[in-house]
Amino acid sequence: MLHDLEGLKGKVALVTGASGGIGEAVARRLAAGGLKVAGVARRADRLQALQAELAAAGGVFLPLPADVRDADAVQGAVAATIERFGGVDVLVNNAGLGRDEPLLDGDPAAWREMLDVNVLALCLFTQAAIASMRARGDVGHVVHIGSMAGHRMPAGTSGAFYAATKHAVRALTEGLRRELHAAGSGVRVTAISPGYVETGFAAVFTGQPDAGGVVYGQYPCVQPAEIADLVVFAVTRPPHVQIHDLLVRPLGQPA
Repeated sequence: MLHDLEGLKGKVALVTGASGGIGEAVARRLAAGGLKVAGVARRADRLQALQAELAAAGGVFLPLPADVRDADAVQGAVAATIERFGGVDVLVNNAGLGRDEPLLDGDPAAWREMLDVNVLALCLFTQAAIASMRARGDVGHVVHIGSMAGHRMPAGTSGAFYAATKHAVRALTEGLRRELHAAGSGVRVTAISPGYVETGFAAVFTGQPDAGGVVYGQYPCVQPAEIADLVVFAVTRPPHVQIHDLLVRPLGQPA
């Protein structure tokens, strides 16, 4: 393990999109480091299996099945975390998805889904979690899992709307930092912007279940556990150090 979570042992982390990919890897890493972890996702069976596995290893994990597009479900998930563990100390906004829906003839319902999950849910979780952090001493950490698509346009003609949502995450990260600074808060905010990470993203984006083999088979891609290590790196810096944005690409990724 690259970084020591001893200083956060017993603290509470809320991780969205925790049933697979980066979110699952982050939940595992934090639970293994002694944090009490609440995990939000739609796939209840995956969350329950993760709970059983982590409990067998001595970890604490609260499964919270919820659709993050539902504002009431978001509020309910944060409230359940506070009820069970007393508050939130670390929030990892990982839930996100992309759809290959062009601007000229794409499905507006898919655009709305991306906006609701990638932007609005992130804001709702952030607002509710920071309220808990500020009530618990005005310290804590918010980590947004963004994308390299938030720093440039992806190649080709697809993915413009998805990229727009990730550009929004970049703007919201800086806006949140400025609001917290103006409020004199000790809560820190970090964005991690990965390129190709070997997850289920490609299959969802293309609508083709076997797309991952093609997309992630071009060169060695970043693995979810490697992004989890970066989350741990960010949240374990000294209190006066704020890692604002980490850009992460596979060595072989050309753009």
